[in-house]
Amino acid sequence: MAEARSAVATPRVQKKDLGTTDSVDDLVKSYRQMIVRSYFRMRNSIRNGVWPTSTNNLGVACGFSLYLLEYEPASGRCITEHLKTAVAALPLPEGTPRWLRNLLGSMGISFVFFITLMKVRQYLLRILLAYRGWMYENVREVSFKTKLWGLTVKFVSGYQPSLYSFQRSLPRMPVPPLDETLSKLLEALKPLCSEEEYKQYKQDAADFESTIGCRLQRLLYLKSWWAPNYVSDWWEKYVYLMSRLPLVINSNYYALDHYTWTPTNRQISRAANVVNSVLQIKRQIDREELQPLLLRNTIPVCMAQYERLFSTVRVPGKEIDELMHFDSRESRHIVVWRQGLFYQLDMYDEKNQILSVTILERLFQEIIDDADKHKECVSQSERSVAALTGLPRTEWASIMKQNFTSGINKDNMRLIQTAIFMVILFDEPPEDINSKAKALLHGDGRSVWFDKSVNICFFPNGQCGLNVEHSMADAPAIGHVWEYAMTMEVIEKRYLENGQAMPPPKTFKQSNFNAPRRIIWDITDALEKEITRAFAFNQKNNSDLDLEIRNHCRFGKGMIKKARISPDAFIQIALQLAYYRDSGRFCQTYEASATRLYQNGRTETVRSCTEYTTAFVRAMVSGKCSKTELMQLLRDAGENHQKLYRDAMNGQGIDRHLFALFVVSKGLGYESKFLEDIIKRPWTLSTSQQPQQQIQTDAPDINLEVFRKMCSPGGGFGPVSDDGYGVSYMLPTEYNIFFHVSSKKSCSSTDTRKFLDILFKSMDDMRLLFDNSNLEDDNS
Repeated sequence: MAEARSAVATPRVQKKDLGTTDSVDDLVKSYRQMIVRSYFRMRNSIRNGVWPTSTNNLGVACGFSLYLLEYEPASGRCITEHLKTAVAALPLPEGTPRWLRNLLGSMGISFVFFITLMKVRQYLLRILLAYRGWMYENVREVSFKTKLWGLTVKFVSGYQPSLYSFQRSLPRMPVPPLDETLSKLLEALKPLCSEEEYKQYKQDAADFESTIGCRLQRLLYLKSWWAPNYVSDWWEKYVYLMSRLPLVINSNYYALDHYTWTPTNRQISRAANVVNSVLQIKRQIDREELQPLLLRNTIPVCMAQYERLFSTVRVPGKEIDELMHFDSRESRHIVVWRQGLFYQLDMYDEKNQILSVTILERLFQEIIDDADKHKECVSQSERSVAALTGLPRTEWASIMKQNFTSGINKDNMRLIQTAIFMVILFDEPPEDINSKAKALLHGDGRSVWFDKSVNICFFPNGQCGLNVEHSMADAPAIGHVWEYAMTMEVIEKRYLENGQAMPPPKTFKQSNFNAPRRIIWDITDALEKEITRAFAFNQKNNSDLDLEIRNHCRFGKGMIKKARISPDAFIQIALQLAYYRDSGRFCQTYEASATRLYQNGRTETVRSCTEYTTAFVRAMVSGKCSKTELMQLLRDAGENHQKLYRDAMNGQGIDRHLFALFVVSKGLGYESKFLEDIIKRPWTLSTSQQPQQQIQTDAPDINLEVFRKMCSPGGGFGPVSDDGYGVSYMLPTEYNIFFHVSSKKSCSSTDTRKFLDILFKSMDDMRLLFDNSNLEDDNS
C-alpha cells in the first residue's frame, strides 16, 4: 500500500540525498558542526556552573598571585610571605626552577581562592534570594531594608548572565508548615460549605494532623533537602502525564496573534516570517543567549522550562505518557500540515544557517501547491491521521503500538516526534475571532497534532496562532517566545507593501538546503477504522465547546488602580459576583500563580473565593449597604486576595502542599479520606491572568496605547469542570481587558455568552462604587 501511494506522491528529493560524491564533505561538515555544538555546550555548562563568578576571575587571581611571588612588591609584603609559605609547601621535586614553582603555586592558590569565592557567592546569592519582604511592600514605598537588599543582590550577582546562569543560586521551594496549610484550607472552605460540612472537614483535618500527617510531612521535608523542587516532578507526572483524558480541550491551550490588525494577508509570507522569528529565539535558547527574566530588574526567576519548549513530544502510554525531548543534532526540521498531508521541511542550510524568509515563502508555496494537487489522490483516512492524537491517551497508546512501531509508519512517527514544531496551513479563514480561537484550540478534528509541544497555525487571510501542549511548560514560557514574534512584526518593518516578507540583506548568502518531502502513511483497514472513529470522536467533543472572546473596552486597569485595588483582585472579585448572580451560590475557584522564584517552580493555586469576597458579594447583591461600606468591603477583599497571591508565589500556598502529601500517602499505602475528599473537590471556575511584556527590546519605552489594535488578546483554554467555566484574561493596556471564557454546551447550567454579559455588568457596578462617570465602550 505504501509503494502505491509513493507513485502518486512525487516526493521532492535532491540529488545529494541519493548518495553522491558529496557524502564525504557532508560527513566532515556534520562532524565539524558536532564539535562546535559540543564546545558551546561545554562552555555554557562551565559558565553556568561557576556563576555568579567568572573564569576571568580565575585568570586575574592567578596573574595577581604570580606578580606578588615574582616581583615581591613592598605594599603586598604580608600577602607575599603567606604565598611563599604556601608555595614552599608544594610537593615538587628538588631543583624545580623558581619560575615554574611560582607558576604552579599561583595556579593552585588561585584555583582554591576561585572555588571558595564561587561557593560563597552562590550560597550568599541563594540566601539573599530567599528574602521575600520585597513582595509584600508597595512598589512606591520600598523600605530601606529592601533597597539595601536589592543593591546587595545586584552586587553579588554576576554580569551578563546567560539563560540558565541563576539556576544554581535560586532557593529551593520550602515545604509549608502542616498546621498553617490546614488552617488556610479550612479558611478557604468555610464560604463554600454548609455548617455541618465545615465541622466534618475541621474534624477530618485534626485527625489527619494527629495521625499520619506529621509522618508524611517529615518525608516531604526530606525530599525538599535533596530534590530541586519537592513537588514539580510529581505534578508533571501525576497531574499531566498520568491523565488519561484527551489532550484537546482538556489540557492543551491556544494563543492568538494581534487583535484586529494583521501585518499581511498572505498566508505564506506570515508563515515564513513567524517561523523564522521563532527559530531565531529558539537559537538564542539553544545557545543560552536569551536574557533571563528579572522581576523589578533584580530578582531572577527559574528559566528551566525553556529547555523543552521545542523539539518535544508527549508520547502516549498505556498508564502514563512520556515526554521526549530531542537535541538540535536530531531535531533540525519542522513538519508542515496542509490538506491532511504532512511534509518534512529542514530549517537549516548546510552551513547551519536558518532558512531566510524568502526561501521559506517559496517552500511553503511549494507545499501548498503540492498538497492541493494531491489531496484528491489520498484517502480521507490518510488525511486524518492527526485525529488519533485527540483520543483518550490509553486508546491512542494502544493504536500507536499496533500501527506505528514498525515499517514506514514508525519512521514517519519519528519524523513528527523529532520535529522542532508543527506548522498547520489551514485552507479556510475563520469567520470571527471566536471561530479562530476554536480552530486553534481543537482544529477541525484532524489537523492539529496535539502531542507536539507547539503547533503554529496559519490561516489563508494571514492570521495565525498557537496550540500548545501543557505538560512540558506553563503558558508564560511559550508566551515569552510568542510575544517576541508578534512584537517584532510591530516595531520592525517585516513586510513589503504588497504583503510579501521583507527579504534579507543582500550580504546574506543562503547555502544549499533540502526541499520539502512528503510523508506517506501506510493505512491498513484496521487503522482506517480507528482514524474514522477518532475523527468522529473529535468532532463531537469540539461541537460541545462554547467559547467566546470579548474585549472589555469600557475601562481597564488604569481606572481600577484609581481605587487603590489590584486589577487582578478586582477581576477575581467580579468573577465571584457574576457567578453568584448567575447561579445563586459560590463555587470553588482556581487561579493559577507561578512559583518560578524557586528552582524548577511551576504553578500554585490561589483559592480566590474567600470569606472577604463572599462578604462583599452578599452586600453588593443585597443592596442594603452604602457605597462607602461597599467600597471598604471591596478593598478588604482585594487586599486579602493580593496577600493570597503573594503567598502562593512565595511557596506558601495550599494545594501543591496537599497534593504532595497525597502522593506520599499513596506511595506508602495509606488511605486518607480527608486528602481524597480535598483533592477530588471540583474547580467550577478555573481562571488565569495571562503574562505580557516579558521581552527586552531596543525600544523599551514603547507606548502600548499607540498600538492598541496590534496588541494580542492572549489565549485561553477549555473548562476544567464539565459544569463550570474556563476563564482567561489579559490586561494589555490601561483602557481594556480581554476575556476568554469557555464552557460545555451539553451542561444546562452554563452559558458562556450569558456569563460574560453578567461579568461585564458586575464589573461596571463595581466601578460605580468609586467612579460615577458615564463611560461608553471604546473600540478604537
